[in-house]
Amino acid sequence: MLIWLVVTLTFVLVRLAPGDAAAILVSPTATPEDAARLRAELALDAPVVVQYAKWMGGLLRGDLGESFTQRRPVSAVLGEAIPVSLGLGLSSLLLTFVVGVAIGTLQAARRGTVVDTALTFATTAVYAAPSYWLALSLIAVFTYGATVWGLPAAFRLPAFGLRDPAGTEVGWAAVVDVVRHAILPVTVLAAVGAAGIARYARSTVADLAGAEWVRTARAKGLRSGVVYGRHVLANALPPLVVLLALSLPGVVAGSVFVESVFAWPGMGRVMVGAIASRDYPVVMGATVLYAALVILANLAADLALPLIDPRRDS
Repeated sequence: MLIWLVVTLTFVLVRLAPGDAAAILVSPTATPEDAARLRAELALDAPVVVQYAKWMGGLLRGDLGESFTQRRPVSAVLGEAIPVSLGLGLSSLLLTFVVGVAIGTLQAARRGTVVDTALTFATTAVYAAPSYWLALSLIAVFTYGATVWGLPAAFRLPAFGLRDPAGTEVGWAAVVDVVRHAILPVTVLAAVGAAGIARYARSTVADLAGAEWVRTARAKGLRSGVVYGRHVLANALPPLVVLLALSLPGVVAGSVFVESVFAWPGMGRVMVGAIASRDYPVVMGATVLYAALVILANLAADLALPLIDPRRDS
């Protein structure tokens, strides 16, 4: 039901957006008759209700249609981009959770100190910063700036593309090349997510650290690391997992800007190009996948809660 609402709203909005797909796709020297012929070929001359019924019927059969610009099945266009976005998204989500929880726990353990204040300021600033601004800032520092300042080649990170345009590396050299190209985009996505997780983790861990059973554990002589790891973080994990699932839409939205800035051939860049060219089938296909991904992530978090709840063993 929720997916249906999302795709239906998106279908209506893209059709209401200014601009004619046929007028964009035809050559500049084409006549109005050529545009009308293309419009009929793409079935854009039919009423919106008829277009929606036809597209929804294809979706129910597993057919996402054909791209207006590439004249290929939408499933093939998205199939080439999905692995790139999955690699970028999963890497950034993992770093988001690990780094965010670590920073939040450190802040809770150092409440009221200079460290806590500095980290609070830093996480708030990063969380409020737009993804594209962070991306451009990192490029300015670690790509152009590193070259101007004469830093070693290891610190001059590539800014654009998934691999070196020459493409001469093979084996482990190719893996290292991809990892170097991934450092900046993964860092941008992970930084924004980790900043949000850290703020929530700080308050959660601080509340749990003052609980009576935590004070009892300390009174028994347990080391601080054991208290936080075995007692505090174990009980903070369920709400943090839910928060991680809820942060997925932010990662999805951020990947649209990040992939565009860093020229990564993923879902975000494909969707931006499809919106600019009025490639409605690709826009709708990407919307279906994004909506399904977010809903499934939240469902997975709900199913995982009973498994990670420390009270289930008591």
